[in-house]
Amino acid sequence: MTVIDQTRSQAQQKRNLRTATDDHVGHLTGVLAAAFQHDPIFEWLMPNEATRQARLRRFFELELRQVALRHGTVWTSSELSGAALCLPPGGWRVPTRVLFTQGPRFARAFGARLPRAAGLLSAIERRHLREPHYYYAYIGVFPEAQGQGLGTALMRPTLDHCDGEGLPAYLEASSERNAALYERLGFEVEDELRFAGSPPLRLMLRPP
Repeated sequence: MTVIDQTRSQAQQKRNLRTATDDHVGHLTGVLAAAFQHDPIFEWLMPNEATRQARLRRFFELELRQVALRHGTVWTSSELSGAALCLPPGGWRVPTRVLFTQGPRFARAFGARLPRAAGLLSAIERRHLREPHYYYAYIGVFPEAQGQGLGTALMRPTLDHCDGEGLPAYLEASSERNAALYERLGFEVEDELRFAGSPPLRLMLRPP
């Protein structure tokens, strides 16, 4: 693909972006579950590969319905083949109400690993950037649609907000491959987090 073709492809993807609604949750839970099936952190939290897809679906339904769609924006494509869950300044903490009222659903998602998941979430929040910023909670693309620039396109609207408002963007990268992608978008690794023997989470910041 030439540079011109690549630019046209990215522009076309950007035109095809849309914000998700509750009506899209059922489909996007499957997309995100497939995207994170072999993610190092979720393999650590959900070690049984046979049940991981079902558990991931439960988890991402909670993240979509109770957090991202209520307190932020979920960017997707017209084909619903990926999603970026973005939270605005001040909106990055998981609301206490969600933790209490949705506790049984979190338990069904993580099973016996729920204490480990809760501990990791607490460690992530303790290390989270405190200054105003936009936060990418999760970015996932259906495996068959990966490698075509969609992940970058899904991140672009929020990055444009960051640049327009003079604010940084922040995320945690759970793999070297993802970290490399984010570095190409201007993110820098600020630190690394491990919890109770977990794989590393790379804490990454993109200055405005």
